[in-house]
Amino acid sequence: MQSSSMKREIGEIHDTLRFGMNAGVKADLAPPHPLQSTIQSETKFWADKKKFGTDAIYGSALNIRKDLDAQILSRFQRPPGALPSSLLGYEALTGSLDDFGFEDYLNMPQDSDSFRQHDMHHGMEVRLGLSKGPICPSFNCGRM
Repeated sequence: MQSSSMKREIGEIHDTLRFGMNAGVKADLAPPHPLQSTIQSETKFWADKKKFGTDAIYGSALNIRKDLDAQILSRFQRPPGALPSSLLGYEALTGSLDDFGFEDYLNMPQDSDSFRQHDMHHGMEVRLGLSKGPICPSFNCGRM
């Protein structure tokens, strides 16, 4: 999941352990599962339909304000460290607080035996662009 959101340079060597086997251009463009594209297109269809309805009832100013609020709330994040960023305001605005998927309770890294706390200073350097690489040196941070 983190490999698709991480920026990759053109001349960079592919790290299979960090990004997986199928982390090329095709993996970035195609969804991991055929059903996922159907779910995404249906979600977009209903969001557009709801936006059209609010535009017809309340005018375009409400949709513009909702879009601006969504942009602001989606960028707000806690600094890397002990507590992960939850984006609670964005989830409340989009209505995704009620969605409870398998990723909410399965395969949580905090439950792993080999979990090691991320280095907060290195994570902040990565976020500010002072250092390269993921916040944690590898997904399986290894035992100390």
